[in-house]
Order: sequence, then C-alpha cells, then structure tokens
Amino acid sequence: MAKTKLMDFDKALELFEPVIGLEVHVELNTKTKMFSSAPNVFGSEPNTNLAPVCLGLPGSLPVVNETAVNYSIRLGLALGCDIAEVSGFARKNYFYPDMGKNYQISQFDDPIAHDGSVEIELSSGRVIHVPIERAHMEEDAGKLNHVGGSTGRIQGAEYSLVDYNRAGVPLVEIVTHPIFGGEADTPEIAAVYVSTIRDIVVSLGISDARMERGNIRCDANVSLRPRGNEGAGMSVLGTRTETKNVNSLRSIERAVRFEIQRQAQLLSEGTAITQETRHWHEDTGETSPGRPKSDADDYRYFPEPDLAPLTPSRELVEELRATLPEHPTLRRRRLAAEWDFSPLEFRDVVNGGLLNDIEATVAAGVPAQTARKWWTGEVARIANERSAVATDLITPEQIASVVALVDAGTLNDKLARQVLAGLIDGEGTAQEIVDARGLAIVSDDGALIEAVDAALAEQPDVLQKIRDGKVQAAGAIIGSVMKAMKGQADAARVRELVLERASAE
Repeated sequence: MAKTKLMDFDKALELFEPVIGLEVHVELNTKTKMFSSAPNVFGSEPNTNLAPVCLGLPGSLPVVNETAVNYSIRLGLALGCDIAEVSGFARKNYFYPDMGKNYQISQFDDPIAHDGSVEIELSSGRVIHVPIERAHMEEDAGKLNHVGGSTGRIQGAEYSLVDYNRAGVPLVEIVTHPIFGGEADTPEIAAVYVSTIRDIVVSLGISDARMERGNIRCDANVSLRPRGNEGAGMSVLGTRTETKNVNSLRSIERAVRFEIQRQAQLLSEGTAITQETRHWHEDTGETSPGRPKSDADDYRYFPEPDLAPLTPSRELVEELRATLPEHPTLRRRRLAAEWDFSPLEFRDVVNGGLLNDIEATVAAGVPAQTARKWWTGEVARIANERSAVATDLITPEQIASVVALVDAGTLNDKLARQVLAGLIDGEGTAQEIVDARGLAIVSDDGALIEAVDAALAEQPDVLQKIRDGKVQAAGAIIGSVMKAMKGQADAARVRELVLERASAE
C-alpha cells in the first residue's frame, strides 16, 4: 500500500486551525454486567461470561446495575458535571455481529452527567480546560477475533469469531465539546486528556483502566478549518474524521498529528474530506478508512421500553460527592513538589502509569528517587523484555523489601537486581531469595583482605602505580576483587582495603 502523502505539520498549522473532539470509553469494574447477572471478568474463555440478556434472547429483560450507576455519578462529579435529576436509557439500533440483539442500550438525549470541565497540564506547563459535553452510560459490545492474515485485523483474515464476553460490560462514554485553540499542542492535548481521564477513574477505583486491555479506549475526532475563522466557534467547522479505539497514549498523539497532516494535504489539493471512521495502524503510523460516519438520526434512537428512568436523589449525589478523592492534576502537582523530580523524570513516571505504585513505595519507607529508579529502571526493563505490565510483576511492598536489604548493607545494587528478578519469578520473599541464592554481601574483612592481597600479588604493576600516588589505578584491583567475590563485596570497603594494603610495606 502506497504511503499516504502528508503536509508538513508546521505548514498545516499555517494554513488551518485544528479542532478536535474526544470520546473516551471507560469500562467499569463492577462484578456483573450493566443489565444482567453475567460476570464482568477480563480474560475468561470466549463466550463463558454470558446470560440471556447479553445475547438478546427472547423474553430476557434488562435490570440496571446499581453499582454501575453510582460509579457513573461519581465519575460525572469528578469531571465537574451536573448530575441529571432524571435520565433514561435508549436503544441505539445498528447491525453488527458483536451485539447479538442488534441494538445497544445507551443514553441519548438525557445523559446522567452533562456540562463539565477537566483541567489538564501539558509538558510545557500550559494549562487547558477541556469542556465536557456529557458522560453517559451504556453497555459495551462484544469482540470479533479475526483469524488468519498477518495483522489480526479483518483485512486479510480468513474468517472471524465472535466473543460475547464483553457484550454488556458497563461503560461510560465521556464526550467533549470541540476543543479549540490547541494549535501545535493539539496532539499532546489529546494524549494528556486521556491520561488525565485514566488517572481520574483509577483514583475513583471504578475501572482497571488498562488501555492494552481496552478498559479505556479513545475515539479521536479531527477536523481542520481555514485560517481566518478562528473566532467563528462551532458555526464554521471542517468535516471531521473519527479515528476509532486508539488504545495507547502515544498512539493517540500520533494519530491526531497524522490526521492533521493528512487532511491538510487533501484540502490543499482541493479534495474534500470524507466524514468517516478511520482505523489506526500502530505498525505503519497511519490511519485508514473505516466506514462512513453515521449521525444520530441513522441510529433511530428511541426510549428503552424495558427500563424506567433513573432519578438519583440529591442526597445520594451529595453522599457520592463526599467520596471523591483528590483531583489527579492537583495530586500530580503536589507529588512533583514533594518528590522533587525533574519534569522529564515525572513525565516518565506518569506516562509509565507508575504514579500510584511509586507513591505506595514511598509510603512503605523508600525515598522517592530510589523508588523511581527501581520502577522506571530494572522493573521496566524486565517488563519490556517479557512484554508485560510493570505493575503486574511486583508490588510496592516487595520493592521496599529489596531496598531495605540494600540500606542494611546486605545487598548492593547488582545483587539487588538478582533478588528483584527472583521476586518477579515467585521464588519467595527477598530475604528467602538472598538465603537460597547465597547473595548476601561478604562483610568479613578476613575474606576481603585475602581477595585483595591475591589481586595485588597478581598485578604488581598496578600495585606500584598505587604506591606512586596514582590512586585511580586502584579501580583495576577493585574490579578483580569484585569479580573474584562474584559481586558479593562492598565496593567501598574493598577500596579502603586496597589502599590500606597497598601502602603497607
């Protein structure tokens, strides 16, 4: 497939104003599904988490999940939204094989939460207030598994299998108003906004928020309008495309940038933009056409006849408001100040989804910089090697137990890395791994002196350099001793002994 022709990003910004709108879908981590008693569990065997309602079997009736409603209200409050005194469900009609009943129960003209705003902070320090139009409840669709082909996508597949486990999982869709004024920051705004939403739902405890699992998915709407219309608001907007289900922060930023450059190139050539959904391809860094984008009228919404309207009391709303945690943006600022990380260090922590785990590690008694070093260093390296998520491999308490052994002089960093690997592999506690592998630092001066004397005897030329005042030459002896001791020696103590023994006649 030919490479898509793109306009230079800076040139595109000279000619057009980018406008984006973001739709973020958040799966709720309730025990059961939105309208049935079927379990809401990730990773089960296909088509095992089912009930008649999930499949739309005749005679089955939906029942609203109370916990999902409470979660949705809390999320709406955290987004600064008003909570509707009356909201209801509607049937969104469309045919697609991953929704067995050929319609989705959603909310249309009366969402549970509306008119909010989320503050985000870019890497430059620029603060943006993203306007929220609505946050509405709905059920998720199932999943198609495309078999055959090389990409796992429908293109080139031999056939597709339907897994209905996800059908009916509680979902909140958060829809922004058009976001104006982003200019060159527009791609970053999209990524930071989704990151902030992820932080909010994690802090609320209402979603696992794992983007690689699809717990959070983003549809990014992008349009361009010619310069000179900046003050026109929504009265003059370009034709938009909707890039569907982008599931990583980096990909969101790349997809928005790509669409800006692609659309700018087409418009400069006099080609109209097609209103359509588009697919993001991580391997090529491009989007490709999906289907023509339907407007609301095409879904033939009508009130769901089997569900009564929701009428949460003001008392309940205020009770739920009282449970809200510290806003993630404020929390980030507080932690950045407390931990004294550089902007780059803090950004790496946030982008790695490690904020909560580092905070828990610090709470366990580990200095912030030490906690950051282990999580973004050795743990991240092992996670990358195993194509795993760092926070799935080890707990903050386990990290703290390793650091405690380093602080006690039982381990150095090299040995600690071995203990860390043992913890990840489930070999026991940190102390048990040290004992089983014999990893403790040798602190017996007798053994260290013996190793130092042997190394000095093997390298008389180095010994003479040390005696001549070239202290830096001691490094060669220290290296030999550490090798002989299999890294299980205190390098600082070895250095002291080398200089001491070399000066002795």
